[in-house]
Amino acid sequence: MTRAFVFPGQGSQAVGMGRELAEAFSAARQVFQEVDDALSQKLSALMFEGPEDQLTLTENAQPALMAMSMAVVRVLESEGKLDLSRAATFVAGHSLGEYSALAAAGTFTLADTARLLKIRGQAMQKVVPVGVGAMAALLGSELEQAKEIAALAAEGDVCEAANDNGGSQVVLSGHKSAVDRAIKIAAEKGIKRAIPLPVSAPFHCALMQPAADAMAEALAKVEMKTPRIPLVANVTASRVTDPDAIRDLLVRQVTGTVRWRESVLFMKAEGVTTLVELGAGKVLGGLAKRIDKELTGSSVGAPADIEAFLKSL
Repeated sequence: MTRAFVFPGQGSQAVGMGRELAEAFSAARQVFQEVDDALSQKLSALMFEGPEDQLTLTENAQPALMAMSMAVVRVLESEGKLDLSRAATFVAGHSLGEYSALAAAGTFTLADTARLLKIRGQAMQKVVPVGVGAMAALLGSELEQAKEIAALAAEGDVCEAANDNGGSQVVLSGHKSAVDRAIKIAAEKGIKRAIPLPVSAPFHCALMQPAADAMAEALAKVEMKTPRIPLVANVTASRVTDPDAIRDLLVRQVTGTVRWRESVLFMKAEGVTTLVELGAGKVLGGLAKRIDKELTGSSVGAPADIEAFLKSL
């Protein structure tokens, strides 16, 4: 079995996440405390107790999901003496999960990752006024068809493929007027379902350019080390280890398509047979087999998951 560790993106957050880990493991408590200290914010209390509307805010959800993933990583390292660089061939993350992957691989410190994601979340949130942008998931569409629908819907506005998630699911992002047109066009073209997403901003499209500029400035000030495990980058769906290249890709990622399907297929072509999702939710673990039937996927987020995973090694 050849593994890749993958890290979830926004939407996987839920009130209560991390509480069981904190109760069971001192290593998890230390992660949550370090993130709280880095942000001068009781983010862990928001994770454990809510309220949900505050946890869902982009500037909170992004560092919270990273903290959850890193708590799992640290517990695996402390309880199971797991060496990530020996246990996996690659790391990869969906959108903000790419930062979690890089923290796990040692490119960023935990505190720097938390601060970067706070900046990223705030910048993404304030770029486009609420109601101006939107996102929609096309279910039953492949990437090329989704791009065609986006181009037809644009009519001078921005409408682009934001996420190619695999399993015939592509997310469009852009001006609300254009995304609304895309939903109608998708229905006319026989797409199974087109669903508006409950998001506060149109991520991964050209409207996010000011947020990309903010991340270029923030990333220029942070020390970056070569990852202990190669990263499979969202923007290129290929391996990268050079810190300067990673910095450039993280900036491009803010406006670029998350090429998750292609990233997973790249890892499979490189010999990966199992994707292990570390953190909140079960989205990426569940997508593995839908992207390629020969792959297996699992999700590790609760104490029982950690125990089962360590026994499987």
